Amino acid sequence: MTGTRTGGPRLSQPSASATAANAARNAAKARAALTAWLARPLTSLHIVLGVFGLLTLLGLVMVLSASSVESFEQVGSSYSVFRRQLLFCLAGLAVFWFGMRIPPKVLRALAPALLVGSVLLLVAVLIPGIGQVRGGARSWFVVGPISIQPAEIAKVALALWGAHVLAARQRVLGNWRQLLSPLLPVSLVLFTLIVVEPDLGTAISLAIVVYALLFFAGTPLRLLGALTLGGLVGAVVLGLSAGYRQSRIMSFLSPNASDPLGSAYQAKQALYSLADGGLFGVGLGQGRAKWSYLPNAHNDFIYAIIGEELGMVGAVAVLVLFGLLAYVGLRIATRNTDPWLKLVVATLTVWMVGQATINIGYVVGLLPVTGIPLPLVSSGGSALVTAMFVGGLLANAARHEPEAIAALRTHGQGRVAKLLGLRLPEPYRSPGSRSAARSTATPGPRAPRDARPPAQRSGSASSSASASASSSSGWGAGSRRGAQRPVPGQRDGRRQVPGQRGRR
Repeated sequence: MTGTRTGGPRLSQPSASATAANAARNAAKARAALTAWLARPLTSLHIVLGVFGLLTLLGLVMVLSASSVESFEQVGSSYSVFRRQLLFCLAGLAVFWFGMRIPPKVLRALAPALLVGSVLLLVAVLIPGIGQVRGGARSWFVVGPISIQPAEIAKVALALWGAHVLAARQRVLGNWRQLLSPLLPVSLVLFTLIVVEPDLGTAISLAIVVYALLFFAGTPLRLLGALTLGGLVGAVVLGLSAGYRQSRIMSFLSPNASDPLGSAYQAKQALYSLADGGLFGVGLGQGRAKWSYLPNAHNDFIYAIIGEELGMVGAVAVLVLFGLLAYVGLRIATRNTDPWLKLVVATLTVWMVGQATINIGYVVGLLPVTGIPLPLVSSGGSALVTAMFVGGLLANAARHEPEAIAALRTHGQGRVAKLLGLRLPEPYRSPGSRSAARSTATPGPRAPRDARPPAQRSGSASSSASASASSSSGWGAGSRRGAQRPVPGQRDGRRQVPGQRGRR
């Protein structure tokens, strides 16, 4: 016998409008919490530490996975490449700490010497017997198990020195000769030395540094367009000047007509790896492309291994991390007051994100293969140490935001900062304010006492006050609006009679 229950309260299902209202309230609360967190004075620093930490950790894990087979084939151990990468990571942590601790004014003073040193290293690496050839380019110093690529140092040195020159010439940036005269010739010298190695990928990265410096310095768009057109023409000429570069470009333009086992082999194998990964990947360490199918799997094409083993989720996570890097770098540059630090942070951010864009672009088939590594993720000692030094500079700049300086000086630093020996950041003072402070601190000779009657002194004081107010109204010393116009027909303080214009 079946009965129906009629007693007790009836539970009504929430309506669609109530569900939508709850979702809107939750979204509003989430936006408010995110806005409040972004408004905190040390948010930029926390984002920098988080992004660089996650990318470095991901790079170590993926280098171990991607290089295990090749390492075992070469030396009989699956950890040889990983151990070397780990040692460079420890060195990178040291330079990260150094970049985070060094005062910006000291680093700016060292920028010219660093640039000169990088030029000398680029010259020395071209000398046979000193520089070593790897991958067809004489671009390495090899000291025992350690290999150093001076071109990586040159990129950071050019960013520091170029920002120093442009920040010192802010008032004459409207003149294109003053804008380009020191920066462009030095950049061409570095560019030529790198192309002679030859290393076109690093030369493209150097071009990104120069373009970012000029863009954030306020270069007119017409001049930037002319430089961009010239750079593209130069890149095409250099790309067609060598046989292997020309074959890469042709395989990119016509992938179906290219030899699948020739110049298009790496690009096709990378696409196969991404396709095998699917949405969630085949599992960490379970990829098949690293079994001698994809050359340079742990270096230039490590993003393909990420897509194969971690799937689309892992590949998108890498894109999100580099997007956060772009956001926080430009945020730090916007919130700083030091013109040199603003230029340095914006330029280095664009360089790292641009290099990641080129690497991911040729892995997924949107760009021709150039051999540019993925920052912080690909194996490589010089590139990893340089990228971590840049991370230290970004963290240093984040601590020098005005709100961060006020918070650190008011509430003090945390235990970790004290343990690392980080100094309290100094507020930025413009050269004009420093000279004004020096002039007020050093009193000049006492002015002579005015012996005029009080009525005349008060009148002259009021007139001088009005004159100073008019001069400080914002028009500047050379403005024509506040100047006294001459009377028509008057020259040298004398009025001329119309009929006497030619008389002496």
